[in-house]
Amino acid sequence: MVTLLLAIIYMAFISLGLPDGLLGAAWPVMQQDLAVPESYAGIVSMIIAACSILSSLLSDKVTRRLGAGPVTAVSVLLTAAALLGFSLSRSFWMLCALAVPYGLGAGSVDAALNNYVALHYSAKQMSFLHCFYGIGVSVSPYVLSLVIGGENGWRNGYRIAFLIQIAICILLFASLPVWKKVSKTEDSAGAGETKSLSIRETLKIPGVKSMCALFFLTCAIECSCSGWGSTYLVEYKNMTTEQAASVVLFYFVGMALGRFLSGVIADKLHSWKIIMIAESVLGVAVLLLAMPGAAILSSIGLFMIGLGNGPLFPNFNYLAPESFGKDVSESVISLQMASAYVGILVGPLLCGLLGQNLGMFIFPLYIICAFVAMAVITVLAQRLLKKKNH
Repeated sequence: MVTLLLAIIYMAFISLGLPDGLLGAAWPVMQQDLAVPESYAGIVSMIIAACSILSSLLSDKVTRRLGAGPVTAVSVLLTAAALLGFSLSRSFWMLCALAVPYGLGAGSVDAALNNYVALHYSAKQMSFLHCFYGIGVSVSPYVLSLVIGGENGWRNGYRIAFLIQIAICILLFASLPVWKKVSKTEDSAGAGETKSLSIRETLKIPGVKSMCALFFLTCAIECSCSGWGSTYLVEYKNMTTEQAASVVLFYFVGMALGRFLSGVIADKLHSWKIIMIAESVLGVAVLLLAMPGAAILSSIGLFMIGLGNGPLFPNFNYLAPESFGKDVSESVISLQMASAYVGILVGPLLCGLLGQNLGMFIFPLYIICAFVAMAVITVLAQRLLKKKNH
């Protein structure tokens, strides 16, 4: 039963990734269709992220009341409805309105499932879980690259993603009895008491602020690359829209591959060791992205950014119960997810504003700055938490 539930959770993470790969890859065409400036993609991302922050912060209390299963099913339903709405939108302001249910659904399922897996499964399963997110986020740009040149273009991409999402939603609602059975088994086994802390109480725990900063930075890098990588390749590397969409697809493939490899070695290496290896790959990747000349170097750089940055999120998450205690991990992970969505909100928006005012040549320099900050904070956080727990 526990294995079946894990398979269901994997499917839920595919659904979480599906919408995230569409906006950045489709935006060069959507922008023209809706007749808005290129920086407006940041506004849509900002609304999605703001609503995700809100639902992440509320996730602890909502999940305690309703349970992880119902929260997941309803959240996926909200994002499916938003995808369908995006495909029908004829104005930018319709996109903004639909970004609200999209964000509310994404934040709730992210926080609830990350804590559940961190508590009940291994580091390997956590990495594989986020690998399935990478699969979801890779499928949508691939589908988009196939249909973007057709009559309905980007709209068909969103419609196909909606159909996949609604099928997963039906599966999740059908699986609710499985969640209940597993929950009863855990209760009878005497699962430990957990505490619900306020935001202020959570932030007072040594190391929480540093980990929140790392979530902010890894997601700022991830979403700036997915949101502006295509535009950078089109404007400064002379790629066609179709070619750039394919490169973004390989960026997400790199992310999924990085998380898969992280899962493979998770039984042999501690999460901190995997984080250090991943950040080393990321350091090489950002240098490749910034190199002048042929577009192939930037394309390889984007793939390697996905490969290096991909394992960071699941390994940062898995450290929460170990670093802060199982009794408060739900409160900590809710705050970490909120920090991640702040990164999703601020990262692409700031990159877009800089690109609009200075030129999108700033994109690789922006990613380099975020990486340097991440590398410094990672070293400091590791030292603090090792000292705290020994």
